[in-house]
Amino acid sequence: MSLVDNAMTASIIMDKRSVSDGRGGLITQYVDGVEINIAYSFDSSTQARIGEQQGATSRYILTTRKNVNLQYHDVVKRKSDNKIFRVTSDGDDNYTPASASLNMRQVEAEEWELPNG
Repeated sequence: MSLVDNAMTASIIMDKRSVSDGRGGLITQYVDGVEINIAYSFDSSTQARIGEQQGATSRYILTTRKNVNLQYHDVVKRKSDNKIFRVTSDGDDNYTPASASLNMRQVEAEEWELPNG
């Protein structure tokens, strides 16, 4: 088992759906979807810390297996603490090549709160 495998924790991809608000409008709800494993790395770089002081949310790098391709604005929930993360990059941009022994894909994400729907 690799270090990446050891760092992964159970997580849930949240499914987004629009439902009637009962008054002719729509509200957005997020419900639990499929369970996957993700390794979460907090971005403690100087740039991220400066951004936080200026109001940006906490930044993370999410690492999955290559067969899990998270996309921009996908939402995931870490099961251990129910913390929500919104993906802020595209999973097609950062993954190990087929010739590599590592099997991983990475995206950037931010801590996020689900909208009250």
